[in-house]
This record gives sequence, C-alpha cells and structure tokens, in this order.
Amino acid sequence: MFQSFENRASPQEGRARLTALRRLMAKERVAGFLVPRADAHQGEYCAPHDERLAWLTGFTGSAGFAAVLKDSAGVFIDGRYRTQVKDQVDLDVFTPVPWPETALKDWLAEALPQGGVIAYDPWLHVASEIEDLETSLAAKGISFRAGPNLVDKIWPDQPAPPLGPIAPYPEALAGESHASKRARLAKALRSTSRSAAVLTLPDSIAWLLNIRGSDIPRNPVPHAFAILFDTGHVTLFTDPAKIDDMLRAHLGPEVKLRPGSAFVPTLHSLQGKVQLDRKTAPVKLAQELAEGNAVLCWADDPCSLPKACKTKAEIAGTQEAHLRDGAAMVEFLTWFEAQPIGTLTEIDVVKRLEEARHATQDLLDISFETIAGTGPHGAIMHYRVTEDTNALLQEGQLLVLDSGGQYIDGTTDITRTLPIGAVGQDEKRCFTRVLQGMIAISRLRFPKGLAGRDLDAIARYPLWLAGQDFNHGTGHGVGVYLCVHEGPQRLSRLSDVPLQAGMILSNEPGYYREGAFGIRLENLIVVQEARPLEGADPRPMYDFLTLTYVPIARGLICVEMLSPDERHWLNLYHKACYENIAPRLSPEARVWLSHATQEI
Repeated sequence: MFQSFENRASPQEGRARLTALRRLMAKERVAGFLVPRADAHQGEYCAPHDERLAWLTGFTGSAGFAAVLKDSAGVFIDGRYRTQVKDQVDLDVFTPVPWPETALKDWLAEALPQGGVIAYDPWLHVASEIEDLETSLAAKGISFRAGPNLVDKIWPDQPAPPLGPIAPYPEALAGESHASKRARLAKALRSTSRSAAVLTLPDSIAWLLNIRGSDIPRNPVPHAFAILFDTGHVTLFTDPAKIDDMLRAHLGPEVKLRPGSAFVPTLHSLQGKVQLDRKTAPVKLAQELAEGNAVLCWADDPCSLPKACKTKAEIAGTQEAHLRDGAAMVEFLTWFEAQPIGTLTEIDVVKRLEEARHATQDLLDISFETIAGTGPHGAIMHYRVTEDTNALLQEGQLLVLDSGGQYIDGTTDITRTLPIGAVGQDEKRCFTRVLQGMIAISRLRFPKGLAGRDLDAIARYPLWLAGQDFNHGTGHGVGVYLCVHEGPQRLSRLSDVPLQAGMILSNEPGYYREGAFGIRLENLIVVQEARPLEGADPRPMYDFLTLTYVPIARGLICVEMLSPDERHWLNLYHKACYENIAPRLSPEARVWLSHATQEI
C-alpha cells in the first residue's frame, strides 16, 4: 500500500521543541525565526528531511508557515486548514493565524513594536517574500538576517536528504524531445539577451529534460538544480547516486552532470545576464549571483508556461489515464454500495480504493494521500485519516472521497461525495448547489485572455445565492505524470495568469460546515479552442474538455433545483461515463454503472 495511517502530528512535542528553539534564538541574539513549509526547491510537497514546520508545531498541512518570537508563535494557515490546525498544534503555545487575510508583515509589526532582528534560512524563502518584508518593516525597525537553519540545529533525528533515482521519461508520451524543448527555450533567452536561466523547480527540470524522479512521495520529481544556457546546453546539479548509464545516454552530450556541491560555485562563474524567478527561486541564489560577475535579471521560470500547455501526446495520455482510473473508481463504487451500512471505516475505504487502482496493474503511486472524510471529518478540506481518527461510516452521513493516481501517461485527481444511507434535505440542497457550480464551469465558453480569477466566481454563484461559499480555489493546475498541483494556471481569484489551450485544471467547488459535513465534487478539465457558433462574434473563444468520467451520486441531487440545461449536461455526462468506462469493467460493475448513469 502506498498510503499509511500513522499519526504524523505531534502537538505534545510542540512546547519542548519551541522552548529549545527560543533558547537558540536568544543565543543567536535574534527576536524571531521564520519556519516555512518549504524546501530549497520551493515545491509544495516536501521530503521528510524538510518537514521542519510539522516537526516543530505538529501541523502537517501542505501549505503554511510559523513565525516564532520570544513571547508568541503564530502558525499561518489558509482557509483549507482552519479546522485541521486546531487538532494538530498545541494551542497553549501556538496561535493559528488566518492567512493571507493576516499578512506576516502586519503580524510582525504588531508583535514587535520595538523592532528586532528576524532570522531566516535563505534557501527556504523566495526573493519576493524577503524583499517585501524588508521594505514594509524597515520603518518599524525590524530587520532580517539570513543564516543557518535554527530548526536543523535542534532536530536530533532529522532524516537525511532523499537520494531517489532519476529515470528518462518516454518522448512518445512527452510529445517533444528534450533537445527540442531546450532549443525552444534557449531561443527565447537569446531574444532577451540573456545568457542563462537558473532553474530551481523540480517539475520544471523534469519537464525540460524529459526525466522523472523519486525524491518526493506522490510526486515523481527529482531534487536538482539546473542552468539552461542560451546555446541550449544544460548543466544539471544533483547527487551522483541518482544517476545511471541509462540516464546519461538519454540526456546526451549537451546536458552536463555535476554534483549538487558544484551549484553555488558555478553561479559565481556565470557571465552576462542571468535569469531568475523572483516568485520561486530561493533568495540565497540572488545573494550568491550578486557575489559573482553575472547581471541578475528577474523573470518568470521559462519552463512554467510551456509545461502548463500540454502537447497533443500529453493530452491523449492523460485521457487514457483518466479512463483507466475512472474504471477503477467505478469498480470501487460498485463494491462500496454493496457494503452494509455501519460496517466500513474511513481506512477501509482508502484501502479498497487503492486496491482498485492497483488492480489496473499500471498504478505507479497515488497522486496524493486519499482524503476520505465522513461526517464532521468531511468538513476538514485536506483531512488525512489515521489510526487515531479512523471513523465508522454511519447512516445519514456524507463521505468526501478525494483521491488520484500517478500513471506513466497521466496524473488523476477526482472527488466524489457519497451518501451513507438516507441523507437530509439540507445536505442534498447544498450538494446540488455545488453540482451546479461544477456544471457551470464545465459548460463555460470564455474569451481568450481571461485568467482564473475571471472564472472563479462562476462556480460559486449558486452557493452565493444561498449565502454560502468555500475557502479554497475552484481549481488548480495538474501535471502529466508530474505534480498533482501545478502552476501557474489556476481557477482562483488569486490567479492572473491567462488560460491557454492545453492547460489542465481541476474543477472542484465545495461546501463545508464545520462539525457537521463536507461536500466537494471534482473533475479534471483541459482548456481547448471552442468550436465557432453560428452568429457569434469573430473572436477567439475557449471552452473545457472534461477528462474525468465517473458518475455523480444521483441520490444526493435535488432535481427540481436544476435548470433544463443543467439536467441536459448531467444526462450527457452520465451517458459519456457509460460509453467510455463500461467496456473496461467487470460484468458486476457494468451493471452498477448502467443504473448509476440513468437519466434524471
């Protein structure tokens, strides 16, 4: 099994560890220390070696940070984790801080009215973050000092950095050779008179070189740095233990391999204008480049947009992965509905679903740890079941089941909310509003040039009419056998990146009532050029192609709330589910799917 169920949070250790950190802060003569959930590559998911925030505070969410001062310690969490954090940290010594509503700079300005020095690890913070803090707080007498990581100094059994092997990724699935990608991006560098671009994001490096790694659970990326030169050559910096002859042959003579220890000295030797991403590169790299002969130029990661716009081969592979995964989901749902109420726990659900994916014989990993939250646990948006929290699925509850698989040809992510027996009308009405939001995005046509922030409200409109909302974005980008959360594309009020053809996104509105229930529905979609309509303006338009084909629980739908167009979409969707998935199923599951996709 890929998923485990041990309790990784240790709130009972928080007080002693916080005390040890404060002793060290006093020795270093600093007023505070910043502890982000980050590694030197600024990926969303960290190796055990880099889980400093979880070790110190007990909080295990995928985003957040702590600011530790002499007399206070804030744990900053966004809307997804407001409930979870209360259960994972010692609230007597750590204070949850709603973020981004409360900015770190404002919190520090109030907590340190007399000023002081805040220490931070320059490998774990991006340049834009530190620059903003320094500019905003200078007038308050608060300054920032880069230095060694203080948590590492008090963490006696810190795991070693990962050494997962790196492997080639098939060009047939990538749709483009790494030589072509390197040449394409090098041409863009030359057009701006840049001599090189420093790459820090593992998924960017994996995409550019058509490689995959195994340093991060659930995300097939390598821990590495790279420099792309305007000639198309690349120098890849990583531990030699990750490299074999097959990889050397795949990369060829234009990709030089160097150990990680050579990365900083190489930065010092660069000449000309060197490109670095202010939003994703550690501030340490800007500091090191400043000591050399290069001229630092801030610019977006050159791989970011090209990686987001999938090739025809990547889209075709992803479609196949979703059909395979959809069949596994239907086999699971067939089993699930046959189980007597009161006999299953959340862990039973997670195990059986993973077994269904394993049965495809193509599962390489799960794409994230399955969220299976029943009743009140469903309101914890990123709930992870443990042996300590494992709950029985009981009559009248809702089960939020959010899961996905990593396959060689694609990454899947699907959420379905399932009824346990007879569910109340209030829950059904809320479910139907969430469904209406998902349908609205699925049916949408929109002009070229719009960003995620322009579309996010459309999924919320049915909930807003009822005075309801949800505290996460409507959708995130998704990679192709890469990270299940991929930027820069998002369906979010925070995203100003224009959507482009080939971008894969999730479509996942939800609703959460703390202490009672949660609801989320999620399909993956891909941006495509919309077919012209008779009488339409001569302007380029996009729409979405749905990738996910798994039926939606009809027993939770208040049919009278749906418009004729919404019913029509749902019936067409369920028809497509049957046509696409039924040929891949066991006879028993095919019968179940036939009933589950009947018209409403």
